[in-house]
Amino acid sequence: MRIRRAVASESEALTALAHRSKASWGYPPDLMARWDEALSFAPAFIEAHDVFVADAGGEPLGVYALSGARGELELEHFWVDPGAQRSGVGRSLFAHAAARARARGADAIRIASDPHAEAFYLRLGAVRVGDEETLVPGRRLPVLRFALDQPART
Repeated sequence: MRIRRAVASESEALTALAHRSKASWGYPPDLMARWDEALSFAPAFIEAHDVFVADAGGEPLGVYALSGARGELELEHFWVDPGAQRSGVGRSLFAHAAARARARGADAIRIASDPHAEAFYLRLGAVRVGDEETLVPGRRLPVLRFALDQPART
């Protein structure tokens, strides 16, 4: 497995990966349809942000995107293909994201986590700092913060 910068021509493959990853948590089709735009990787987004892909033999296994400027960066996307979950891909991607954020001068990563992924981020050393409302009425996301003065736990 290698981690490399994404390219705009991968937008469809990365969007499909995000959809597979989100669907693996058992969300019903009507909710998945509401998240189409939020799960999409437009070519312009890939070109404008730090988007990195974990791949093996050219097949994307996972992807993340960082946005923002100095200080606290946002982990805007973090998706692992269901077939690669629990294999170390997510931990490797998160360690890469933390290193990339440090290199950009950030002191923390903010994560608005899917509730199903919260435990993953907590195991890596993130701390829950609140929650936020989503576009789906009554649904709230845990908000976590990963301080970059620590290594990501493995």
